[in-house]
Amino acid sequence: MRVLFWGTPSYAVPTLDALNDSGYEIVGVVSQPDRRRGRGNQQMASPVKQRAMDQGLRVFTPERIRDEGDIQAELKSLKADISVVVAFGQLLPSTVLNQPPLGCWNGHASLLPRWRGAGPIQWSLLSGDSVTGVGIMAMEEGLDTGPVLVQERVAIGLLENANQLSNRLSSITAKLFLESMPRIAAAGPGVESERWKQLEVIKQEEIEGDPTYARMLSKKDHILDWNQSAMDLHRRVMGLYPNAFSSWNNKRLKVQATEPLDEELKSKLSEEVRPLLGRWQDGEHEPGKILACESDLGLVVSTKTCPLLIRQGQLEGKSKALGEVLIQQLQATVGQGLGVGFNI
Repeated sequence: MRVLFWGTPSYAVPTLDALNDSGYEIVGVVSQPDRRRGRGNQQMASPVKQRAMDQGLRVFTPERIRDEGDIQAELKSLKADISVVVAFGQLLPSTVLNQPPLGCWNGHASLLPRWRGAGPIQWSLLSGDSVTGVGIMAMEEGLDTGPVLVQERVAIGLLENANQLSNRLSSITAKLFLESMPRIAAAGPGVESERWKQLEVIKQEEIEGDPTYARMLSKKDHILDWNQSAMDLHRRVMGLYPNAFSSWNNKRLKVQATEPLDEELKSKLSEEVRPLLGRWQDGEHEPGKILACESDLGLVVSTKTCPLLIRQGQLEGKSKALGEVLIQQLQATVGQGLGVGFNI
């Protein structure tokens, strides 16, 4: 089977590797153009483009595929049987969707129709979803509106951040594509509606739950407001890992690992953190104040509800630090406050 692969971030790399290792003929790889990334703000290839080049594959990097007829024509000349799309980052026009005879199929990191659009992993964490998953979806012109071929559900751990969840879901995406490709091939080309019927895809309107949309995140979304509940703050830290931030003595402090000190969550907290439960009355202190500096664990900070333990952080100009090292870097003491005196 001749495959045209579309993808950009590291999330998509395992699927590209799996298809390549399984003997599928990758006739081309389409990825977003090189962008300025990292501390040096240097022009860098996307993870997918870099892996494709390492494998000697032909790469295309359209700025906006919808408007680039010359690249569309080049892609058509590759005569791919199928397009596999994983986190490419642009909507594909009908002129592209209609090219491969076996269709365009997308690996989407949510349980559709929940969290259509960009950032489904982040939004599942930000919203406190207990489960999420991956779906393989037949693509159409709408934003993640196509029928679903297969989905796999996974539970989300309380202490799981966006990077950890992404790694799990990316592996599942690769696995589901390997399982789905023979089915898609067996259905063969032909009228789209007939192929979908043969594949027994499920229209999203028939799946329980209303559609929700994962909007693009802004810088303001990353700011921690200590007047919120500990659980809301924790979800923001996990969902926006590693870039949720507050302020500390007029510097930016990225907060990268937390645990809400809630008795009801005891079984889900780290074992070494559980002795801290019950030491402080919920909501009795001004939000954002340091209640304790626990040398082996980190900073205990007051919120609107129960305290929040900051286990890992990264102060502006410093490397990320845990527990006692973090306390030493901040030179933190009980009674000091976060989130004050800083102009975002």
